[in-house]
Parts: sequence; structure tokens; C-alpha cells
Amino acid sequence: MNERGHVVNAVLLGVGTGLLLEPTVSVAALQSVVLVGVPVVLGALFPDIDTSFGTHRKTFHNVWVLGIFVAFPYFTGNLQYVWLGITTHYALDLLGNVKGMGIFHPFPGYYDIPVGVPVTSKWADVVTLAVTAFELVIVAAIIRAGRAGVLESPLFTTLLDAVPV
Repeated sequence: MNERGHVVNAVLLGVGTGLLLEPTVSVAALQSVVLVGVPVVLGALFPDIDTSFGTHRKTFHNVWVLGIFVAFPYFTGNLQYVWLGITTHYALDLLGNVKGMGIFHPFPGYYDIPVGVPVTSKWADVVTLAVTAFELVIVAAIIRAGRAGVLESPLFTTLLDAVPV
């Protein structure tokens, strides 16, 4: 995916997630959008740092980088949503790129999703918006499950307790 697609996706995902977390027309909703949106946009742009050094779609486009940013809030207490931006960047690159990405770098090989479209395709923007809509549906389902207490069930509590912090 191109830079514009990543930015559009990140902004829509950040704003959408912020509003799903605080579904009101208020100052609290604006704060939620900013607190979620800024880290999501930063995360969505972060993997492309490897265009300046390293190998693009390898050096910062892998599961190890994602793992670091998933763990980051546990150790620092901030930027809880950067991983969401990185995840969406990966999803767009897997769907909007014919070369693929080195998701398991430094192990060899590029991977992609065979239904993806080239960046230059007339369908690239449609894919970006469809991926964003799908991601917002997933985020909404997770938020709803959390509010309903589903994530507090013994199954999820056991799984979360098994994760080393």
C-alpha cells in the first residue's frame, strides 16, 4: 500500500476506535479520538522507516517489531494503541502489494495474501476502505465483548494470566 493509503486507514481507524470507546458528542469523545488516533497514526507510519535504512518490507515489517510494540505498554505504561497502527499497516501491505513482505524476517521469504491488489490498481483505495471497515468491525466487537464482561470470563483471565509481563 502507498503512504496515502496508510495515512487514510490510520486516521479513520484512530478516529473510529476513539469514537467507539467514547460514543458521545463531547469533550471526552474528542480526547478519546486524540488519545487513540495519534498512537495509531504513529504506528501505521512506523514500519516504513525501513525505506530510509534497512530493506523495505522486511526490516520493520515483521512479527518481531509487532511483538515489541504489543509489549511496549506493559513496560512503559503509554502508547497502548501503537500496535494497532502497526497491525493495520501490515494488513494493508499484505493486501495491497504484489511483492509481499518479510513478515518473519530475518528468515527468508516474502509473504502476501493472494487476493491483494497492486498499489497502482484502481481498486487500491477500495481495498484500503474495505480493510478499514473490517478492522473497525473487529474493534467494535472487542469493545462490546469487553463492556459485556466476556473478556473477564475464566477462559480469557486464564489466557491473560499466562502472558508474562
